[in-house]
Amino acid sequence: MKSFERAHLQARRKLPTSTHAPMRRHNMRPKREHATNTGQTYMVTSSTWEKRALFGNERWAKSLIETLYHYRGSAYLLHEFVIMPDHIHVLLTPLTSLEKAVQFIKGGFSYRAKKELGSNMEVWQKGFQDHRVRDAVDYDNHVTYIRENPVRKHLCDRAQEYPYSSAHAGFQLDGVAQGLKPRAFGAAVGAPEGAPFQGAINPIKSNSDHPAKLMSKLAHGCQKRDRTA
Repeated sequence: MKSFERAHLQARRKLPTSTHAPMRRHNMRPKREHATNTGQTYMVTSSTWEKRALFGNERWAKSLIETLYHYRGSAYLLHEFVIMPDHIHVLLTPLTSLEKAVQFIKGGFSYRAKKELGSNMEVWQKGFQDHRVRDAVDYDNHVTYIRENPVRKHLCDRAQEYPYSSAHAGFQLDGVAQGLKPRAFGAAVGAPEGAPFQGAINPIKSNSDHPAKLMSKLAHGCQKRDRTA
């Protein structure tokens, strides 16, 4: 047999190469749970870009509080909040998805910062942290954490003195679900003992017509010793 015939015969005996595409691996990372209007309450935390003390500025802090109240009742129920120099804590119940509720707060303020405060700088770190409140004890613990945050950071001697927090008298807040109503703060949210959760707003009685008016009166009510919280 000639050499070229032998080579041709050997080539025909070889198994054909598979033409199938390689198998793709499926992404097994679990997706983030989307909170919808199911009455779940969350504590949300978001920081400023590079932890800059943007909200140590009175105008910025007041504008953020106005943003919180602008979307209250349409995007979420507002239970507690504190505006620290470089981050915020908000206790809320979304009336839409949690992601959209936070987007209203962060995106709404970024728009105000550009249009009203004349700033084009980046305001927020990307993303946010959240914790779903499990029960009345958990709710109580988070209310205490939010209210005492300025005291722990030496911004005030007492929580009630801090002007950028719901701990200060005068801010309107929404009632909480019956199962989350803590004993210690039941009177603070203005709802009768054992009142059921409703989608309608159940605010504190307030002497202030608007958050901006209240902030003007309280702007100098706190002895700020450390603005790097």
